[in-house]
Amino acid sequence: MADFTYEDIRDQAAEAVRELLEAAGLKKGDTFVVGCSTSEIKGASIGKGSDLNAADAVYEGIKPVLDEKGIYLAAQCCEHLNRALIVERESLLPGTEICNVVPQIHAGGSFATTCYKHFNDPVALEHIKADAGFDIGDTLIGMHLKDVAVPVRIKVKSIGHAHLVCARTRPKYIGGERAVYDKELSGGEIRDL
Repeated sequence: MADFTYEDIRDQAAEAVRELLEAAGLKKGDTFVVGCSTSEIKGASIGKGSDLNAADAVYEGIKPVLDEKGIYLAAQCCEHLNRALIVERESLLPGTEICNVVPQIHAGGSFATTCYKHFNDPVALEHIKADAGFDIGDTLIGMHLKDVAVPVRIKVKSIGHAHLVCARTRPKYIGGERAVYDKELSGGEIRDL
C-alpha cells in the first residue's frame, strides 16, 4: 500500500460519497450501503489482507458526509457472515428482524467491524433495501439495493487499489406505454420505453 496513505483513502472515500450523493438525490432517513474490501484497497486479493486502519480511514471519510445529510450507513459484512449488514438500530423499520452476531476482522470483515465499534447502537440484519451505495473492491452489494439499481459513474474510480462501483436506485416504472411517470422520482430522467 506504499503508494496510498490512510489519509489518501479517507479523502478518496469522502469525495466518492459526496459525488454519489449528489447524483443519487438521497433524502434524510435514506440508507446508503457500503461493501468494502480493505484487502483490495491495499492491493491484495479480497479476504487476504484485512486492515482495520484502512477500514477506519474509509469510515472517517464516509460517515461525516452521510451524517451531515441525515442518511443512514449500512455496512455489508463479508461472505463469512453471508453478507449480513451492520446498521444503527434507529434506522430499522418496524417489524425488522435482527440477527445475533458481532462482526470480527475475519468473520464479517474490517469495515463491518469498524462500523459495529463506532455505531451508537449497532445491530445485524440479513436483508435491507438501500437507496444507494458503493462497492469498494467488488464485494457485490447488489443484493442490498432496492429492485431497480442504476449504475452511477463518478470521477473517483478507486479507493486505494480497490475498484469502486456506485449505484443509486429508483422506483419501478409500471403501466406500459400509456403510463405517465414522475421525473423527480426517477432521478431527473425518464427514458422512452
